[in-house]
Amino acid sequence: MPCQNPFRLPDHLDLNLRGIISLWRGLKRAENSMPFADDLELSALSDLPVKPFLLSAFATPERFRFEFLSEGLRAAAVTGSFIDETSPDNHFCYLRAQASATIEAAEPTFLRLADVSGQAFSRVLLPMWGNGAINALLGAIDG
Repeated sequence: MPCQNPFRLPDHLDLNLRGIISLWRGLKRAENSMPFADDLELSALSDLPVKPFLLSAFATPERFRFEFLSEGLRAAAVTGSFIDETSPDNHFCYLRAQASATIEAAEPTFLRLADVSGQAFSRVLLPMWGNGAINALLGAIDG
């Protein structure tokens, strides 16, 4: 890749986000750079101290659909809806840009934002392989 990932994971990640990254890394098979989407058990997300979600990724046209939303995120989006059909609340601002960057970089991405009141949150997106391409993004929000 000729440019650095603009959403690179920081060297010191928020403690709460480390759990989902550890889960994602634990799903990898052998020497693969990312896990397969069908290896993810949604029940494993319930014990995490963050708000997890799962997006399906479609290549042509590039679109992302909410497949799973933790209870804390269900007021912000609807499972089965595409992110470009959703009015983003604070937690999903710039989600499409981050999702596209995650696909292009083929590696985890991180975004930290503050809303207009100054309240900050962090979000990670973790790519998952399936059907010959990245077809899912595991996400989590802390804050």
